[in-house]
Amino acid sequence: MMQKPNEEIDLLTYPSAWNHLSFSSDPPPEILKIALFVKKWPHRSRAGGLERHALTLHLALAKRGHELHIFTSSSPNSSLERYPTSNLKFHLSKPTAGGYLEQAVVWKQFQTQNSTGRPFDVVHTESVGLLHTRAKNLTNVAVSWHGIAYETLHSDIIQELLRSPEEQQAKALGERAIKVVEEVRFFQRYSHHVATSDHAGDVLKRIYMIPEERVHIILNGVDEEIFKPDISQGNDFKEKFGISKSRSLILGMAGRLVKDKGHPLIFEALKQIFMENNQFRESVIVLVAGDGPWGARYRELGTNIVVLGPLEQAQLARFYNAIDIFVNPTLRAQGLDHTLLEAMFTGKPVMATRLASITGSVIVGPEMGYTFSPNVDSLKMALYRVWNDGREVLEKKGKAARERGMQLFTATKMAAAYERLFLCMSKKEYCRFQNPVN
Repeated sequence: MMQKPNEEIDLLTYPSAWNHLSFSSDPPPEILKIALFVKKWPHRSRAGGLERHALTLHLALAKRGHELHIFTSSSPNSSLERYPTSNLKFHLSKPTAGGYLEQAVVWKQFQTQNSTGRPFDVVHTESVGLLHTRAKNLTNVAVSWHGIAYETLHSDIIQELLRSPEEQQAKALGERAIKVVEEVRFFQRYSHHVATSDHAGDVLKRIYMIPEERVHIILNGVDEEIFKPDISQGNDFKEKFGISKSRSLILGMAGRLVKDKGHPLIFEALKQIFMENNQFRESVIVLVAGDGPWGARYRELGTNIVVLGPLEQAQLARFYNAIDIFVNPTLRAQGLDHTLLEAMFTGKPVMATRLASITGSVIVGPEMGYTFSPNVDSLKMALYRVWNDGREVLEKKGKAARERGMQLFTATKMAAAYERLFLCMSKKEYCRFQNPVN
């Protein structure tokens, strides 16, 4: 739903992603005191999507002048990065054996800060950083979901369909259905819910039966100042890693190189194509950024695959600029993958599994990329389509992908939407919004 200019709306019942709205870049009308619960604060290149979301969003809110208190776990192997701002305060605690926040400890820390100076205007938890058993006592809490059991059920079905006869059948399917029921019950205890994809927003309203005025769609955003087109950066990256200019197509993959990210699937698809098509093998090279058990396996495919290891953000931006298309074979149906957005910002087309969160929010049409069903045959067909289309077509799709990225997925857009939600939660007057004339 696109909002008409000058039309006043109630933000709490706005059905589409708030990223479509144009919030003011002026200084905020009020400075909020915000508590964040996140089980782990990101450390350089070893950050998952949830941690990167927490970092990007809350640094942006701190830059806007808000007072941020981060309740997170301490790490025995690394220290927290220092930030040049006095309004970002960390409250560390030892994690549980399972790596979660020790709820009794963080709740006590929270209560101390809540009674120091003024109380918190808003409490934000990344997924179950703050458990529902504590959140039920708060009326000003918003939870951002980066994956829910109903979405994960789709992933379990895919994994079962891909299971070889020799592998034992997983018990996950039955257990996941019970988990969905449990979530439907306890999700009600959080006062506001932020869905990070359009599909997740629909599921929370329809399947989890959360009233629409308590469900808000704010799509993930990435730093548009880091991820942007830069031909010279791409050329430098290719030169550094010895990528031959004779290659007519460079595919790129990035992230954790594990089974549920689809690496066994694309490994098999590439292996078959390299064996059956000499021309494809001689003209295509695949760059793989990240670490995990499948890094070593990829090297078995020969010199067509270059495994780069984990890259920090600045290096990752150069990596995207070096490739012709970014491929994400994920089998995980939950959340909204940051790597797709980062690649789009550098002007690259994207290719990904046909999952509802991806086709509903990111690759919404063929003009910006390709999708495939999570099986080897469908993936091979998509790879051949990319190869046959060639660089000229890919560059055109890349421009369309970047245009969509700049419209919806900037960190600035995401932070502005969260800021307005938090203002709305603190005072009803901020829930009325009039979209400015473009």
